[in-house]
Amino acid sequence: MLADIAAASADIAAASARLAKIDRIAALLSVAASERDAHTVAVTVSWLSGELPQRQIGVGWATLRSLPAPAEIPTLTVSGVDTAFTAIKAIAGKGAQSLRADSVRDLFAAATDTEQTFLRRLLGGELRQGALAGVMADAVARASGVPAVEVRRASMLAGDLPAVAAAALIRGRAALAEFSLQVGRPVGPMLAQTATGVVDALERLGGTAVLEAKLDGARVQIHRSGSEVSVYTRTLDDVTHRLPEVVAATLALPATDLIADAEAIALRADGRPQPFQVTAARFGRKTANDLEPLSVFFFDLLHIDGQDLLDLPTEQRLTALDALVPQDRRVDRVVTSDGAVAQDFLDRTLAAGHEGVMAKSPAAPYEAGRRGAGWLKVKPVHTLDLVVLAVEWGSGRRTGKLSNIHLGARDPETGAFVMLGKTFKGMTDTMLAWQTERFGELQVDDDGWVVTVRPEQVVEIAFDGVQRSSRYPGGVALRFARVLRYRDDKTPDQADTIDTVRAFLT
Repeated sequence: MLADIAAASADIAAASARLAKIDRIAALLSVAASERDAHTVAVTVSWLSGELPQRQIGVGWATLRSLPAPAEIPTLTVSGVDTAFTAIKAIAGKGAQSLRADSVRDLFAAATDTEQTFLRRLLGGELRQGALAGVMADAVARASGVPAVEVRRASMLAGDLPAVAAAALIRGRAALAEFSLQVGRPVGPMLAQTATGVVDALERLGGTAVLEAKLDGARVQIHRSGSEVSVYTRTLDDVTHRLPEVVAATLALPATDLIADAEAIALRADGRPQPFQVTAARFGRKTANDLEPLSVFFFDLLHIDGQDLLDLPTEQRLTALDALVPQDRRVDRVVTSDGAVAQDFLDRTLAAGHEGVMAKSPAAPYEAGRRGAGWLKVKPVHTLDLVVLAVEWGSGRRTGKLSNIHLGARDPETGAFVMLGKTFKGMTDTMLAWQTERFGELQVDDDGWVVTVRPEQVVEIAFDGVQRSSRYPGGVALRFARVLRYRDDKTPDQADTIDTVRAFLT
């Protein structure tokens, strides 16, 4: 029942200890597994991880602001709600937005108060309860009796923890042997931790690092089997038919089978990157049509003609990559232990219009699906002084506190504020307590979820870039925005303008 997952979600969110979260998830999964329904197990794992099996279903936060009264008695099942999500996603054509909203209201009308809270957070992408991949993998291991290291490994290679969980819980340890590196099945990409600078990166990587240009494009994972090529996004969505240039570049390589990491990016005639939104537009269309062409640059190789490489050190994988991919199709890189050389490489990369650099240990294996210590990203941080326009009530550990803030930039012509997006990142417990009291003082309306406030509080926001967006009235949105501090020394008329924000697009 959905009620069981909603109750477990609340318990998990309220638990501060990792082991307590694992125990609660494992208990729920054990009950789900006892019914021998692999689909329900997989959906349960996906939901408690804050994800939908359908990825996106076209329901935004605006649709979730006004909900019907909750039902008194729980009747919703996991499979029934999952089917409803699939049906909502399939709605298309004229009036689709209205039809989706009607379907969402019907679903919520059948949900109890606890279920509504869970569904709203799940659909809003704000189910922050601490059930991240590591915790979930350990809970699956606990519930199934399978060693955690084997669950993690299978999950990395499958790129699909829910499927691995269903296999382990329903069919046992032996079933995990099915999840090996396979051409045509995307794997979770290796992710990077953050370094404060290139010198910091060199020190943390033992003195020597492979530095690569961090392009401001979109990461893709490419699989080739003979003449068949599949291209996947960082989130493992299949975008093959949208990226014919990537397919063509892969087919030009002297290999039969391969799995590679690469970056797809739209470049200007002078070789500098187009704004990220230009690249992103290609991923939002079903076909390439007449949109800006993309270039592809390879930076890692996981498999080549029957040989798995992901457990080999970085330097060996790069040797194989260099033997396969022409230099003009590889990401620029340098291997160095000299801080001055590293800084020069970073400076030149930034001057070329890119994001920064990746610093990689020459000895690190490819840790699929993990944010490994062998990869570090180094890039500059931008900041803006913005004004808080509204704030949302938190959930989980943040229940009873005002958390997610809506950010606005000043319009120099009208003096009004233009919304750019929202963030809950970077907030300490002390900051949450302070802002709950502060925004309570500034409150002008509270619909039970969003508290509208007088636009008086200035906040300093760090962000990685700006992209075009039709979602917000200013036509732009911040990328990876997080709170640095509140600026009581500044008044709203001293906040940055929308013109300043838009200047980051160039």
